[in-house]
Amino acid sequence: MRINWSPEARSDLREMVIYLSDKNPYAAEALYERIETAATELTDNPYIGRPGRVPGTRELVITNTSYILPYQISQDRIEILRIYHGARKWPEQFD
Repeated sequence: MRINWSPEARSDLREMVIYLSDKNPYAAEALYERIETAATELTDNPYIGRPGRVPGTRELVITNTSYILPYQISQDRIEILRIYHGARKWPEQFD
């Protein structure tokens, strides 16, 4: 199975890293690595995430962070939909 990042998820990641880099470049790099590693682990175990709040999705909680990756599983790929802070209001559906 392969990982596909939606444009919105890539944008979320880029914005988080840019914002954090201004304050702490080491923390920004560590967060980036943690998210990429967690997403890669989905290829071996796509059901590791909990059932999602949005129907048809799952959510991978990024360990030791406040971030969650909502994703969908299809036959041959995993689609990372967004990267959300756990305190953020969630949409009723992903476009």
